[in-house]
Amino acid sequence: MGNALKHKARKRFGQNFLHDRNIIERIIDFIAPAADQHLVEIGPGKGALTEYLVQRAGQLDVIELDRDLIPLLENRFNSFEHFKIHSADALKFDFSKLLNSATERLRLVGNLPYNISTPLIFHLLEKVSLVQDMHFMLQKEVVERLTAAPGSKAYGRLSIQVQYLCRAELLFIVPPGAFTPPPKVNSAIVQLTPRTHFNKAPQLQKGSTTDLAFIAREAFSQRRKTLRNNLKKILSAEQIEACDIDPGRRSETLSISEFVALTDQYVLADAASKSGD
Repeated sequence: MGNALKHKARKRFGQNFLHDRNIIERIIDFIAPAADQHLVEIGPGKGALTEYLVQRAGQLDVIELDRDLIPLLENRFNSFEHFKIHSADALKFDFSKLLNSATERLRLVGNLPYNISTPLIFHLLEKVSLVQDMHFMLQKEVVERLTAAPGSKAYGRLSIQVQYLCRAELLFIVPPGAFTPPPKVNSAIVQLTPRTHFNKAPQLQKGSTTDLAFIAREAFSQRRKTLRNNLKKILSAEQIEACDIDPGRRSETLSISEFVALTDQYVLADAASKSGD
């Protein structure tokens, strides 16, 4: 355990250990873990959040990539019967194996390393049906992109792909001094709630989330150009107008529902062109 206590943050794991107790307690208040809930903490580090989660959750699984931290976590929390450590890479982890029943939903929590935060969120969104909600500490700039509204500079591909599946809310900003070592940027807490829990709109009728991601990528390929220019290889101006969207608009002005309409239109047009070949 002595080596674990002396453990220093590693750049290759993107480690910044949270130590500010006021910030920790504020995060826990927002999460509000309960005894009838199954929580999963990604990247527990030295256990700053874990210490609070394990006392309130009905079941707590933690996923830690740094094997040198496992002995520390085991020493601190293995006395709790409802606590379990998984020495694994969260990017490759199968979260479905944690479920105890077909109806159970996981509550995900984590201070995510900046270098994997975006790919990890997309990995988790693939299993969004298994999730009750997610509370993550991320780089403030990433959270602003996740939660951005149409018309803002931060609004883009990430906003659309995440907000199609989840309601995204920035809860509060966390300064660098709350961590050891302090990062060079501000962090923020984001809450992601799958839309299946409160509504299912907007819904793709023809396309998939992969199609939506493709349309968003094409639409934002050159932010300063219009939809007519950015989508001309896949949708005509007439097809864009058929969605009640002006082809002269820029992509950052479109709502999630409008991107859904464009995606369905693209899938129909693509199918029609292939059937005509």
